[in-house]
Amino acid sequence: MTPAARLSAAIDVIATINSQRVPAAKALKEWGTAHRFAGSGDRSAIAGLVWDVLRRRASSAYLMDSDTPRARVLGMLKLERGLDAEAIAALCDGGRFAPEPLSDAEHGALTSRSLENAPAHVAGDYPEWLDGALAEVFGDDRVAEATAMASRAPLDLRVNTLKGKRDKLLASLKHLGAAETPWSPLGLRIALGADARNPGIQAEQDFIKGAIEVQDEGSQLATLLTAAKPGEQVIDLCAGAGGKTLALGAMMQGKGRLIATDGDKRQLAPIHERLSRAGVHNAEVRAPKGDADPLADIKGSADLVLVDAPCTGTGTWRRNPDAKWRMRPGALEIRLKDQAEVLARAARLAKPGGRIAYVTCSVLPAENSAQVRAFVAAHPDFAVVPPAEVAAALWDKADAFLAAVRTSPEGLLMTPLKTGTDGFFVSVLKRKA
Repeated sequence: MTPAARLSAAIDVIATINSQRVPAAKALKEWGTAHRFAGSGDRSAIAGLVWDVLRRRASSAYLMDSDTPRARVLGMLKLERGLDAEAIAALCDGGRFAPEPLSDAEHGALTSRSLENAPAHVAGDYPEWLDGALAEVFGDDRVAEATAMASRAPLDLRVNTLKGKRDKLLASLKHLGAAETPWSPLGLRIALGADARNPGIQAEQDFIKGAIEVQDEGSQLATLLTAAKPGEQVIDLCAGAGGKTLALGAMMQGKGRLIATDGDKRQLAPIHERLSRAGVHNAEVRAPKGDADPLADIKGSADLVLVDAPCTGTGTWRRNPDAKWRMRPGALEIRLKDQAEVLARAARLAKPGGRIAYVTCSVLPAENSAQVRAFVAAHPDFAVVPPAEVAAALWDKADAFLAAVRTSPEGLLMTPLKTGTDGFFVSVLKRKA
């Protein structure tokens, strides 16, 4: 397919998402099924265009002074891909499979309009109802922060120290353009261009042997900041598919007791194979059975309880831009209730002198600082560990990391703008001895 034909296809997919109100991934899959002549490169390029439109949905429509699928695509080409009006016009020449030529209004918008006077939620490409929350945490920087959250994320990998070393894996993955991550001592990063295809990490021998795992650097750092140690009793209370469980297992060097559980046993399904491949042998997976508590035998004995809390996922918008436009206020209220419940459960598990690491992939204050304040108020036997003390887990990079992140009395907030990671909040709470 020609670049112009791919552009036409992207417009069609955006129109389907609008008219049928379906997730972007589903619309792209259905388009691919209906157009089997399109090769993998074509499908990847079309998907890239669609995801970029979703990243810049509001600003593109504002730039074009029109909110049609075509207008969003044209605006995105200027704002996200950096094309000028003439380059866009060359793609829209009305030829076979190409979009219709630009109208005078479209050409004028591409040459004369800008985001200079756009409202913050438009310039930053996020739902208007979230403006107050983002202003609370970011203030006048919210447009810059939200714009960074709309950019395409790189592919980050975590080196599994049970099976490999970063310098050797860096050389092994040189053909993929792997480089060291700036903060995590375990991270490798593969930059992805606008039309880049998935590098197929799962087919690499290093992945098959368990030496690397796909994990955003922010998630790696969140786990490192828990300061899990060999010999401790550690509980991953919201383990899901096990990404942080694997990282905890490596930090513990196979020594001590690691328990992984989750309120939804379906989320735990992949964890068994992943633990085996990674060589984590000190982990025990406990899936819920009916109403029985899988941790009923553990009362006040854990050194560390990791609460990778269910949240809105606002910190992962650059990986899933579709999610921010599908998010509704009711979803936040549900998550706040879930978070309070899981924190209360964690409090019963931590021993005197033990700690809870509360982590979200959200940037919203209600899910982060406010949730921690409410927990401490309800559990006066817990106190927040100062952020500087938490950051000390990063050793030689602690001071630089503290200067980069947003700190509050309740914890640390990583963002794409400040740390180049997904948005992650980390608070460590210690129970009084």
